[in-house]
Amino acid sequence: MQKMRIVTMQLGMLATNCYLVINEETGELVIIDPAGEADRILARVRQMKARPVAVLLTHGHFDHIGAVASLQKTYSIPVCAMAEEQELLQDAQKNLSGLYGKPVTVQADRFFRDKETVQLAGFLFQALYTPGHTVGGCCYYCAEEQVLFSGDTLFHGSVGRTDFPTGSMGMLHDSIHRKLFVLPTETTVYPGHGETTDIAYEKRYNPY
Repeated sequence: MQKMRIVTMQLGMLATNCYLVINEETGELVIIDPAGEADRILARVRQMKARPVAVLLTHGHFDHIGAVASLQKTYSIPVCAMAEEQELLQDAQKNLSGLYGKPVTVQADRFFRDKETVQLAGFLFQALYTPGHTVGGCCYYCAEEQVLFSGDTLFHGSVGRTDFPTGSMGMLHDSIHRKLFVLPTETTVYPGHGETTDIAYEKRYNPY
């Protein structure tokens, strides 16, 4: 099994968790939700002496995509998201960036379907379609490493808001219970905001 190391960077005005997922044997790196502050991400990648191979987006809100353009320009790597999120990624009002005075849009290079898998940096990522926070929200599950990158679908003891454009609490509840709570209980959850948790804890204590 390839050795995975996960580096967490809290970036931007909403302290979004950006994850740098590195294969310590090859030096290849996957960047999940590059929220902003591209200079900090670039500096950390240089410090790690890593080679980025892709960007994975859990959803298209401005606080998760702010550094995408800089990373695309610097590394010429593909940006991936769920197919249902394409419209939101390209609409500054729906992704909320227009509300903060700096409209940002993203053109992804690859769009996933539910449960589609992709091999990146030596790890197998499965895209789980989890609408609710946004219509095209997703999580990325690495079964062998027993980790889940949950974006704003599932937090420690809470869930993402659903009062933004394309959000739905009913869909979010369904996504969590049908897609996430069926994962092995020992799965470590890396959320879009806040501290890490695991499926066992959330099944027992999360009120949603």
